[in-house]
Amino acid sequence: MRFDNKVIAHRGAWKNTGAPENSIASLKAAIDMGCGGTEFDIHMTSDEVLVVNHNADFLGTPIETSTYKQLLDKKLENGETIPTLENYLKTGLNQKRTKLVAEIKTSKISKERSLKLTQKVVDMVKKLHGQSQVVYIAFDYDVCKKVRSLQPKAPVQYLNGDVSAEKLKADLLDADYHYSVFQKDNNWIKNAKQLGVKTNAWTVNDEKIMDEFLAEGIDFITTNEPELLLKKLSK
Repeated sequence: MRFDNKVIAHRGAWKNTGAPENSIASLKAAIDMGCGGTEFDIHMTSDEVLVVNHNADFLGTPIETSTYKQLLDKKLENGETIPTLENYLKTGLNQKRTKLVAEIKTSKISKERSLKLTQKVVDMVKKLHGQSQVVYIAFDYDVCKKVRSLQPKAPVQYLNGDVSAEKLKADLLDADYHYSVFQKDNNWIKNAKQLGVKTNAWTVNDEKIMDEFLAEGIDFITTNEPELLLKKLSK
C-alpha cells in the first residue's frame, strides 16, 4: 500500500481546523490538506451498530451498553451526530490519496466482543470495496491477528508497544508504537527497516521529536499537528 506522505492525522485534522475529533468534518479536513492517512476509532453499540468515536462513551453515554438510537440524543459541537462506520468509510473512500487508518477499539465487555467487532469492521470494508484504502490498527494482538486472517494482504499495525520487531515480522504485522518506545531503543527503527517491518510513532506533536524521527527514516508519524508535519515534508 502506497502513501503519498508520512503524515497520519490523529482522529482527523481537528486541532487547528475547529472540527471535532473523529467527526466527518475532521476526516474531510485531513483529506483536503493532503495527509497520507487519517486515523479514527471504532466501537460497537449494544445493537451492533459500528460507530466512530475515541472514548468508550459518547459525550457521557457509554457506547457498548447503549443502542445507536440512544447515542443520537447527543450531538458534536458542530451539529454532527456520532458517525457510523459505514458513513465514515463512504466519505473517506470517495478519494484515493489519503488512507483510512482504522483503530479497532478493545471491548471493555469481553475478548469475544472485540473479535466480533473485528469481523464486522473487515466485513464493512469489503462491502464498500475499501480494501486498498484501509489500514487496521489495534491494541489487542489477537485482534491484529484476526484481521490478518480475514484480510491477508491488509496493512495491520499493533499499537501496544510490547512486541519485538522480530515477532511482528513473524506474524506479518507492523509497529504503530508510542514514540517513547522508539526513543528508548535507538536501534528499533533501524532494526525494523532491516526486517521489513513498517514503523509508525504516535502521537508526535513536538517539532523536535518529529525531526528526530524523520532523520531516522520512520515510515509514518501520527500527529495532532498534521499541518506542521506536512510543512516540514514540503521543504
